[in-house]
Amino acid sequence: MTLHKPALHQLFDHLRQRLGHSARHAAQVASRRPMLAAVVLLASGVALGAGARTGVASAQLAMLQQQNAEQSAALVATRQQAQREVNALAARLGELQAQANRLNALGERLAQAGKFEDGEFDFGAPVGIGGAGPVADMPARELQSGMARLDAQFRDAGAQLSVMEAMMLDRKLDADATPSRTPIAHSYITSRFGRRADPFGGGGEYHKGIDFHASTGDPVLAVADGVVSYAGVRSGYGNVVEIDHGNGYVTRYAHNSRLLARVGDLVRAGQQVARAGSTGRSTSAHVHFEVWDHGRVVNPRQFLGG
Repeated sequence: MTLHKPALHQLFDHLRQRLGHSARHAAQVASRRPMLAAVVLLASGVALGAGARTGVASAQLAMLQQQNAEQSAALVATRQQAQREVNALAARLGELQAQANRLNALGERLAQAGKFEDGEFDFGAPVGIGGAGPVADMPARELQSGMARLDAQFRDAGAQLSVMEAMMLDRKLDADATPSRTPIAHSYITSRFGRRADPFGGGGEYHKGIDFHASTGDPVLAVADGVVSYAGVRSGYGNVVEIDHGNGYVTRYAHNSRLLARVGDLVRAGQQVARAGSTGRSTSAHVHFEVWDHGRVVNPRQFLGG
C-alpha cells in the first residue's frame, strides 16, 4: 500500500528531529564518559528503529482506514445511483402498462362495435412467444432502448386505433340516423307505396308512404336518430310528427291521436314520438309512414329490412 507524500514527510521530519536530539545528547555524554555514550547511542538507535517501524505501521493503518472509508462512500453512491435508475425504469414501466391497458380497452370496444365473434380478438389473453436461447444478461442501456421502442409502437398503435374508432363511430352515427325499422311494433302493412285506388272510392291516387295496422293509442316509434322538425296538423294527414335525421333523410308519421314530441326534441331510434290514431283523411286507426330523401319522397320499404 503506497503512503501519501505529506504523511511520509511528516514522519521522516519527526525521526530526523529525534535522531538529532539523540546525537547531541550522545556527544555530550561521550565527551565525559565514552563507554556509556556508546551504550546510550546503541540503545537510542534500537529505540528509534522500533519507533520508526511503529510509526510506519500506524500511518499504513490510518491510510487503509481512510481508503476503506472512501471505498464505502463510493459504494453507497453507486448503490444510490443504481436505485435511481431502477426507480426511473419502474416509472417508465408504469406508463407503458397504462398505455397497454388503454389499447386493450380501445381494442375491446372496437371488437364489440365490429361485432367480431367471441374469442376472435381476446385482448385479455396472453400472447404466445418463445425462443431457443441461450439467455444473457441485458445491459440497462439496452433495456431502456427497448422500452423506448415499445413506447413508440404503443403510440403509433394508439393513434391508428383512435382513427379506426372515429371512423367506426361515424359509420355508427350514420347507421343510427338512417331509417331502418318499422314505426310500430308487431304490426303489418295494410297499404303499400305507389299508385293505388283511393280508399274513399274517388278513383286512383299516388300513395306517398306505407300504412301499418295499429290500434288507437299504440306507441308510434322513431325509425332512426334525429331531431323533430315538425309536430302539428297537416291537411289530410291529421296530427303529424316529422323527424330530420341530419343526413338528407326526413321521416313522417301521420294520423296520430296524440303527439308526444315537440319541435327541437332530440329523439333516438325506437323512442316513442306519438300515439296511433285516425285523424285527418283516414278510414280507421293506423300509422302512415313516409321517407323523404333530400326533398324527394321514396319508397319506405327499402329501409324496413325483413
